[in-house]
Amino acid sequence: MGIDKKNAQPPEKLTGIKIEEIPSSAVGFKAIKSAITHIKNEVGLYKGIGLLANLNQKKGIDCPGCAWPDPDEKRAFLAEYCENGAKAVAEEATKKRVSPIFFASHSISEISKLSDYEIGKKGRITHPVVLNKEGNYYEEISWKDAFKLIGTELNKLKSPDEAIFYTSGRTSNEAAFLYQLFVRQFGTNNLPDCSNMCHESSGVALSDTLGIGKGSVTLEDFNHAELVIVMGQNPGTNHPRMLNALGKTKKRGGKIITINPLPEVGLMNYRDPQNPLKWVGKAQKLTDIFLQVKINGDVALLKIIFKLLWEKEKNNPNTVFDHHFIKEHTTGYQDFIEHIETTSIDELIPQTGIDFKTIEDAANLIAKKKRIIICWAMGLTQHKNGVDNIREIVNLLLLKGSIGKNGAGTCPVRGHSNVQGDRTMGIWEKPKTSFLDCLEKEFKFKAPRKHGYDVVESIKAMHQKKASVFIGMGGNFISATPDTEYTAEALQNCELTVHISTKLNRSHLIHGKKALILPCLGRSEKDLQEQGEQFVSVENSMGVVHSSSGHLKPLSEFLLSEAAIVAGIAEASLKNSTVNWNDLIKNYDYIRNKIEVTIPGFSEYNKRIRKNDGFYLPNSARDKDFSTTSTGKANFSINSVSDIVLEKNQLLMMTIRTHDQYNTTIYGLNDRYRGILNERRVIFMNSLDIAANGLERLDKVDLISHFKGNKRIAKGFLVIPYNIPKSCTATYFPETNVLVPLDSKARLSNTPTSKTIVITVHKN
Repeated sequence: MGIDKKNAQPPEKLTGIKIEEIPSSAVGFKAIKSAITHIKNEVGLYKGIGLLANLNQKKGIDCPGCAWPDPDEKRAFLAEYCENGAKAVAEEATKKRVSPIFFASHSISEISKLSDYEIGKKGRITHPVVLNKEGNYYEEISWKDAFKLIGTELNKLKSPDEAIFYTSGRTSNEAAFLYQLFVRQFGTNNLPDCSNMCHESSGVALSDTLGIGKGSVTLEDFNHAELVIVMGQNPGTNHPRMLNALGKTKKRGGKIITINPLPEVGLMNYRDPQNPLKWVGKAQKLTDIFLQVKINGDVALLKIIFKLLWEKEKNNPNTVFDHHFIKEHTTGYQDFIEHIETTSIDELIPQTGIDFKTIEDAANLIAKKKRIIICWAMGLTQHKNGVDNIREIVNLLLLKGSIGKNGAGTCPVRGHSNVQGDRTMGIWEKPKTSFLDCLEKEFKFKAPRKHGYDVVESIKAMHQKKASVFIGMGGNFISATPDTEYTAEALQNCELTVHISTKLNRSHLIHGKKALILPCLGRSEKDLQEQGEQFVSVENSMGVVHSSSGHLKPLSEFLLSEAAIVAGIAEASLKNSTVNWNDLIKNYDYIRNKIEVTIPGFSEYNKRIRKNDGFYLPNSARDKDFSTTSTGKANFSINSVSDIVLEKNQLLMMTIRTHDQYNTTIYGLNDRYRGILNERRVIFMNSLDIAANGLERLDKVDLISHFKGNKRIAKGFLVIPYNIPKSCTATYFPETNVLVPLDSKARLSNTPTSKTIVITVHKN
């Protein structure tokens, strides 16, 4: 029985908003209390404390949350994790179960009416289940029959390119390597992943300008930085342990500039949760200069700063720019300077929404510093000119010679805990020729060379019935992707949808004609294979590969590891495969041996991964080696400002997360650092915009997005006056993903523009 595509959205029900004063500082005792409360409610205090004691410790469990790195040396005894990390492991180790009995007594139609929060709180899935054609209830299925069903459907396809193989960023290196190997032996490069929707713009820009699509700094660099610039990012909610690194920068005399449309509490004042003496009294001030930029005004702001720096350099030659670095390591400098010469500050100021004096103060601070780190997240990447945003950051670092030196460099802050590792392992729809050559040599097969579909292209292919099988390795595809109703129709066009998951989510309810949910081990659980207990490896945001070992008993005897699930699918699907899949999963050392001989940087993998700290992968930008760019040097670039022009009554909307949320996983209904409790259906607006639209605080409104003459609607949101630039608004995702057009995407990276949606607000 088909589900109405509107059920792909969270229900339009309000949950009883409470508004409190925005706190003056982040983390501290309240964060610890919140973490312990979640642990107690989900797993019990005794078991939970043991779980947290192993989180992010050497030879312990790598946090399934964000990819922020752990210290190379000593780990904190009290809490080497953040509030959201505690919530993540609590949800994974929860006592709650989604068993075949649950599915027998709850129809898909019934579950679809729940909010994403309510769905997630049902608990861990215990058995593989299947939904047959015209069915409305998932039913238990054996692993053997589940694999057989997948193999049958894949082998029915006229072309391997009619299958989509999606990956979330929590998949281990070992499982990701097997997954991409299976997909390429099947005959396609259709390997979209969550990177396509977040840091793809970073990868494209960094590869183009510096020759490597990863950041260049290490955690230790924050101890040596003279200046850290944080752009389009809210670490207090999304990467709380980053605040500790920023705190160390300040303690050593460094400065911090924050650039963001919202004044995020965590970036203003911070209380170290690892030091009880800091829980009371005055918090540590982090931000020295706050540039409250309008949504997507970042390129305009940076161009103004470049203009001011250039004027200082002309007046006092060789005091602002690092001309030795520019001459030795870069190209395109003269064209860049000629462009800056023609830049008009007066024309650009309105795009920023910032007074000139504040920008001038920032430029004066930048001019004096030589060791600069620039950090950013989706606030910069999810725009039409997202790639331009990142290339402009590189321009600033090149001018200052702040690449390849201690305390300086690029720092894209990744989301999912192994999203960077998945790409390293070959999860990419545009694989490099050299990588495919290595696969062919080692595994004796002809690898597909044609580029596959990314996320946006995959959705279109399913919608147009060019693809009819979807397999998702983790994640919550329907809630993570744009244009919710269109994406729902695309998935429902499939003959088979398969989700490899730990917990129930909305993607399990928006399905193909047949559907499977395959439950896998969580990262906190023991992974027992034929040759004993196994560990996995991951790569953090700064290129460190390290191990993760679960220690909890699996919640169900019917769970398989991700690697074992991939092997089972491969054995059932591939004819005459050159790989003995079952042998590889007997001991994950065998998988790592294959990674070692096919991917650069993994020599002596099994030996080095057993070291407490793991090991760093090679990083050419960190070594001032830019030979892999098209010019053989680091490239200056000329970039575009936003071209969005708002009409009367139109506003610009960006999607954001709450503090009780990580990506699409919703742990609770509070956004403590913004003063919003027990509600998610809100829109943050400037008070002047509220008045101009004839609205008042807590009015119920509908949001309508406008793109190329088409309108999309999200109903039932409460108006919240907030400190946000005029003409700018913010809403939570996934509630407003329905407003994000699939065809509104970043140039070059194809990333959905979830941070620049033109909307109007209509009183309900």
